[in-house]
Amino acid sequence: MPALAGLIDHTLLRADATAAEIRRLCEEALAHRFKAVCVNPVHVGPVAEILAGSDVAPCAVVGFPLGASMPQDKAAEAAGAVARGAAEIDMVIALGALKEGRTDAVRADIAAVRAACAGRVLKVIIETCLLDDAQKRLACTLAAEAGADFVKTSTGFSTGGATVADVALMRATVGDALGVKASGGVRSLEVARALVAAGATRLGTSSGVALVTEGVARGTY
Repeated sequence: MPALAGLIDHTLLRADATAAEIRRLCEEALAHRFKAVCVNPVHVGPVAEILAGSDVAPCAVVGFPLGASMPQDKAAEAAGAVARGAAEIDMVIALGALKEGRTDAVRADIAAVRAACAGRVLKVIIETCLLDDAQKRLACTLAAEAGADFVKTSTGFSTGGATVADVALMRATVGDALGVKASGGVRSLEVARALVAAGATRLGTSSGVALVTEGVARGTY
């Protein structure tokens, strides 16, 4: 199993996050060598400045947390985040369109953001807690068809977060073609390891420091 820190997107997406908290988030990510720092677009410029020259990627969310923006608005938000230094984009899909079976609309929504962040990593949040298994598979397939790099379980702002079953289903759907990011409720070392064993290649969590500290304390990190 790969080192846990290198899989973690260190996350702070609260509406009331302050500049001091964002700076501390970045400092923790640098100290622990996390994979990315994931924030709302308003913070991505300062994050990119702090992380400059490091291997930690600045990441911004788009259409977050509902996914209910117009495709052109999501694309503009993604382009703005990239212009301010985002190396990765986590977008929320058009969930209503997916549930209605409007696959062309869902695919086009993702493709618009893909075009706006060309050359950057694109993760597509499918919000598994709101979907049945067939819809989860469809969402993953559409994300792959639209050129995404990852599919991601959850925003962490809805009715549930990542589960081992959902990660396994997503991995089975995308195979080795895409990464799978588990996010939402990843707060213990046992949960993190179970999600990775099920196929997750990224973990979105605000508990990254606690996870790696626990691993070190147990001598299993």
